[in-house]
Amino acid sequence: MTDLTGRRALVTGGAGGIGFAIAAAFAGAGAHVTVADVDADAAADAADRIGGTAWAVDLADTAALAEVELDVDVLVNNAGLQHVRPIEEFEPERFGLLVRVMLEAPFLLIRAAVPAMYRRGFGRIINVSSVHGLRASPYKAAYVAAKHGLEGLSKVAALEGGQHGVTSNCLNPGYVRTPLVERQIADQARLHGLPEEEVVPKVMLTEAAIKRLVEPEEVASLALWLASEDARMVTGASYTMDGGWSAR
Repeated sequence: MTDLTGRRALVTGGAGGIGFAIAAAFAGAGAHVTVADVDADAAADAADRIGGTAWAVDLADTAALAEVELDVDVLVNNAGLQHVRPIEEFEPERFGLLVRVMLEAPFLLIRAAVPAMYRRGFGRIINVSSVHGLRASPYKAAYVAAKHGLEGLSKVAALEGGQHGVTSNCLNPGYVRTPLVERQIADQARLHGLPEEEVVPKVMLTEAAIKRLVEPEEVASLALWLASEDARMVTGASYTMDGGWSAR
């Protein structure tokens, strides 16, 4: 059993989906968890459920994040959003929003967290990337670009943090059973000319060897291990949990 007693963790997008599964796993291991989410009510409810603290924050407001200072042992950059459009129809403001939330905000939060981590000689940065941080799919220009950028940011943080006892790694799940994935189905059906009920087997799972969605708790179990003492030599890595998609 991983013991995080006395550790302080911050999980962005922690009110639901992968984020809440990670927050609950960390709290169950003894950590005090701050649930950060743009939905203040959902953040407060999630924090109450795990005995943590809520932080209502808009990660798209990068000017405000530039002034933040964090004192945490574990930072989980999980918050994300999706927008499915061909490049010629992709709205520039939407592209910018996805990059701000999933690349600029993680940079700013890492920047805010590492000084205290360095002083203590311990830190864990866990970036929830995606198989799309390693592979591309059509109609997801912003998401793929942001996740590829997050992979590079994570590796730089690993190189800089190594001498200070701070690790940085990416989690790379395939399609996870979350509202974020469910909201894509109608757009994917329209773009691929398929009935909605065929999107999961014919689009989302077509490249995977294991034909099912990833469960949020499976991602959380890997995040929990990366936060532990046992993972102190693991850094700069990208851990796939994609049912074999990236083996192709």
